[in-house]
Amino acid sequence: MAIEILMPALSPTMTEGKLARWLKKEGEKIASGDVIAEIETDKATMEVEAVDEGVLGRIFVPEGTEGVAVNTPIAVLVEEGEAVPKASSAQPNEVPSSPKAEAPSAAAPVPVVAPTVSKGARVFASPLAKRIAKDAGLDLSAIKGTGPNGRIVKKDVEATKSAGPAQATASAAPVGGTTAHPLSTMRKVIARRLSESKSTIPHFYVSVDVQLDALLALRAQLNAASPEDGPDAFKLSVNDMLIKAAAVTLRRVKGVNVSFTDDAILEYNDVDISVAVSIPDGLITPIIRQADRKSLREISVEMKDLAKRARAGKLKPEEFQGGSFSVSNMGMFGVSSFSAIINPPQAAILAIAAGEKRPVVKADGSLGVGTVMTTTLSVDHRAIDGALAAQWTKAFRDVVENPITLVI
Repeated sequence: MAIEILMPALSPTMTEGKLARWLKKEGEKIASGDVIAEIETDKATMEVEAVDEGVLGRIFVPEGTEGVAVNTPIAVLVEEGEAVPKASSAQPNEVPSSPKAEAPSAAAPVPVVAPTVSKGARVFASPLAKRIAKDAGLDLSAIKGTGPNGRIVKKDVEATKSAGPAQATASAAPVGGTTAHPLSTMRKVIARRLSESKSTIPHFYVSVDVQLDALLALRAQLNAASPEDGPDAFKLSVNDMLIKAAAVTLRRVKGVNVSFTDDAILEYNDVDISVAVSIPDGLITPIIRQADRKSLREISVEMKDLAKRARAGKLKPEEFQGGSFSVSNMGMFGVSSFSAIINPPQAAILAIAAGEKRPVVKADGSLGVGTVMTTTLSVDHRAIDGALAAQWTKAFRDVVENPITLVI
């Protein structure tokens, strides 16, 4: 009995994804648990395992296809010797066969495609061609179709894209032309989630200047004590220490380690710090779980591993989903200050700017020069009031300026 393989939902936010690569070929035997494909989600590239056994009868969606909706049939599994069914009725009208699949017979019916109306003329295009043209900012009425009855198909749109920006829709293009960069799945999700966050969450911001000199001195002392190599070697970054400082502060001021719901404010029992990491397609927030209970060395080792795998698209869902509080550090770019957008359902995010040499007033009242950074706490006013946010930022400054609390 034929079994359809559906596009899986690999994260709670995933509505569509890119079928990056097939690891099995048509006609190949598959056992339950075999990795059959790689799917690019809004966060990472993940492997898909077969849950049934049989023969991969037909691939409906070729590798490299973007915007494949969750629960769309992407292939069909059949028993050995069983006839391979045609494309599922749930499939889009244009379903390119895999590179090694046999060409359809001449008697195969031509799919019926609803026309697209553009600039008053009827333009016939497959759904896939429409989607690619829309993402690339191309005018379908300017593209010549090579499909049945002049229908515009994927290769026609791809050919127009390759011809350069001169083929792009000109009506909204400024003088000098434009280059269209189709949105990746990740960029679409980032745009949607941050738009929702900024428009539905009442943000407010509390900033505080923090002196780093004591923390920098402790970091140098700890790094000097590390073995030069071997399994016990480590090299702490300032970011590692600030993650720990934020975690210690959240343990002291628990009212910021929360989420807002319509019925209650949820206080998290664990301090799980989501750390913003820049990757080629956008950003991702791998999580240091129970950061308040981990040593600086443990945080450093774990953060380096998570950041490396995040940039390679190899994080597991549980490594970036969840978290109770976020940290975004742009200090390495020399940024003097910034405000971050809250990462829902969390109620707060800490923006960390660069440490700069500034005039400071010493404890004895004299003037001196110190390394100072500006941090800004963005909070959800539905869950956190101004006094509580101010209490948290003061506690954070105290922890950073008295960093011995990070190692005891």
